[in-house]
Amino acid sequence: MILLVDGLNMFMRHYVANPTMTNNGDPAGGVVGFLRGIGNLCGQFSPKQVHIFWEGGGSLRRRAIYKDYKRGRKPQKFNRYYEDDIPDTPSNRIGQVAFLTKSMRNLPVYQHYIKDCEADDVIGYCARYKFKNNEIMIVSSDKDFYQLVDDRVTIWSPGQKKRITVTDVLEKLYVHPNNVVLTRACVGDSSDNIGGIKGVGLKTMAKRFVALQTEEQVALEFLFTECEQLQETSKARVYQDIIDGKDIIKRNLKLMRLDISNLAATQIQQIEGSLEINEKRYDKLSFLRNLRRFGLINFDPNSLFLSMNILNKW
Repeated sequence: MILLVDGLNMFMRHYVANPTMTNNGDPAGGVVGFLRGIGNLCGQFSPKQVHIFWEGGGSLRRRAIYKDYKRGRKPQKFNRYYEDDIPDTPSNRIGQVAFLTKSMRNLPVYQHYIKDCEADDVIGYCARYKFKNNEIMIVSSDKDFYQLVDDRVTIWSPGQKKRITVTDVLEKLYVHPNNVVLTRACVGDSSDNIGGIKGVGLKTMAKRFVALQTEEQVALEFLFTECEQLQETSKARVYQDIIDGKDIIKRNLKLMRLDISNLAATQIQQIEGSLEINEKRYDKLSFLRNLRRFGLINFDPNSLFLSMNILNKW
């Protein structure tokens, strides 16, 4: 098994909830939670490799398609445990990420950063193409990855502490993973400021178009043909609304797909290069020195080192 970790997603889960402080009185919950999380996953699943993907500044291609993509997002939350006299700031968050990426260089994991590219796209490329002959587990709470789930690819949900399989996607989104993108293109995604067809939800799509629940991938033109036929015998507005929203759905498909269509040739070359030249190292002493400099003197690394030993065998 190969673990593909959505780095910022995992970091933020711990950053907003872990109250750990350094010996100097600075917030360190994101760092400690991330390290323990990686250690726990390695101990539980014994992967051959762990790849951590960091955000590269966002997708230029998506913003070219839709200028309001991801605009209006709520500011990222700060740690809810910190008191007023211990201010939590963006600089602290950035500092924790910087320290974390530096420290991880001394552990037998791989880290990747592709400029002007979303981590989601890089993970999607690796899951579908680069590691297509391997069992994959993506570590993220982002539902955008549900489209990648099949018999070979699963998702570890940190919040639910369980693996998301094809069955789970069907239970949560009411459609098969192969049809998640088309369904969400109709519904929209408010978290990314992507509007859909008004009044159309996941349950409506699954109920009106049963084919979406099957493994066979439903084509966009088939959906429109279905709408044209069904509206002749039904008074439901949803069919005409979908036909009228054809351009919106086509745009949303381009925005939501985790596919090479959203990657430039130069970015694919960068991904391939990062995967090929990225050498893992295991330097416990340097790792411990970094912890002390950061002020995490009381952090016990033994369980983490034990988990890292599993990776170092391969």
